Amino acid sequence: MISGKLEVTIKINELPEAKTIDNNWQQFTIDCDGRRIISITVKPNIWKELTDAASNYPLWVAAIAGKLGQQTEHGFILEKPSIQVFERKPKAETTSAVGLLLEKVITQSG
Repeated sequence: MISGKLEVTIKINELPEAKTIDNNWQQFTIDCDGRRIISITVKPNIWKELTDAASNYPLWVAAIAGKLGQQTEHGFILEKPSIQVFERKPKAETTSAVGLLLEKVITQSG
């Protein structure tokens, strides 16, 4: 048997409601698919990354990764969380081939 490392990654695209605890650390919970409530506590600089994304990008996604920590009544605590934030680009509307052909026919007959 080999040993491995269990990590959890949670993706969010909304800023969670947090409460400030000791030394300006932020604590919040995330409901993952209605199955588990994940409790997360982050340093102020990590929280700033999330708030900056929410204010600077119209669309964004954050990947919160960490170790599976102590089990709670409805989920678990995420230990040693790290966060990566990405700006999402809106999907460009695509015109179908039929739409292009119809537009071409209308333009030529008009």
